[in-house]
Amino acid sequence: MQIGIIGRAKSGKTTLFNALTGGTLSTSAYSPTAMEPNIGVARVPDRRQDELVALLRPGKVTLAEVRYMDVAIPRGKGRELAGELLVHLSRNDAFLNVVRVFEDEAIPHPDGSIEPGRDMAGMELELAFVDLGIIERRLARITETLRGARAAERDSLLREQALLSRIGAGLEGDLPVREQSLTDDERKIVESYQFLTAKPVLVVFNLGEDQLDRARDVAAEYGQRFPRLPATGLCAKLEMELGQLDPEEAVAFRMDLGTGEPARNIIIRRSFALLDMITFFTTASNEVRAWTVKAGITAVKAAGKIHTDMERGFIRAEVIHQADLLRCGGYAEARRQGLLRLEGKNYAVQDGDVITFLFNV
Repeated sequence: MQIGIIGRAKSGKTTLFNALTGGTLSTSAYSPTAMEPNIGVARVPDRRQDELVALLRPGKVTLAEVRYMDVAIPRGKGRELAGELLVHLSRNDAFLNVVRVFEDEAIPHPDGSIEPGRDMAGMELELAFVDLGIIERRLARITETLRGARAAERDSLLREQALLSRIGAGLEGDLPVREQSLTDDERKIVESYQFLTAKPVLVVFNLGEDQLDRARDVAAEYGQRFPRLPATGLCAKLEMELGQLDPEEAVAFRMDLGTGEPARNIIIRRSFALLDMITFFTTASNEVRAWTVKAGITAVKAAGKIHTDMERGFIRAEVIHQADLLRCGGYAEARRQGLLRLEGKNYAVQDGDVITFLFNV
């Protein structure tokens, strides 16, 4: 799972990147025209996994991970955007749009004033411009190909042309691809283009430390104006600074400040919900490991996430929910109570399942 961090210049994108990944990148050195983004990894804290570790005492623990990419979209260049930077952007599964709310005279806003609604709409527009550029280039190639196309190929190209023209018209009318009405077949075609407005977006309002008590009010206010864009609020600078402290010190500071749970945990949780992701666990080979998969995935496909041989030679899955295993105090009692289930390849994996895959190759 990889999530791109985007937003206007001086919004605090790199500060949030550091807060989420534990990075120490300079928050003033990243060029808005840089081709190479900053990439980092955040390990996903999960109380359920902590409880499994305490119960089973494995020799190795592997947390799930989220990759974050701090990447700039050159303002007003969306239609021209192509090549390496577009490839970087398209590799993301979703975006965090960092919207500035904090006031700081030492960091002037590029537009001269703090207007979160303007910046939210502006970034949506930039994403749309990128998609329109993709469509224009593809339509030009289709037009060229149609001149010498055979009948069978011509029908397919004309259908694609009509679909892209319709999507483009929607984008021109401020309707992102994610909100357009498309059939299942059309969505499969659209997936190959990796349109940026097809990807889900979580708005992150970046507040000043003195504004933290307004975080929910800010999210609620702009949630009414942009109801299809989920949002949350935090102080990225404070979160970055707390993330660089010793964990015990950070907890003490949070208690003094009344900030509660680390914002990185909230962002990660919201990112999972945004992408409809769940976590299952394996406990084989003296290791408790978390795996992140799409909700609704079948047991055989989940096995393939671990190793292709496990999918190819899948026999069955031995499944118990984490809460049941914890309540039983271990596998022996869970077996005695009949809580370990044998499931076939079409079993839909549930969030919090502990699974042992049986396979033969």
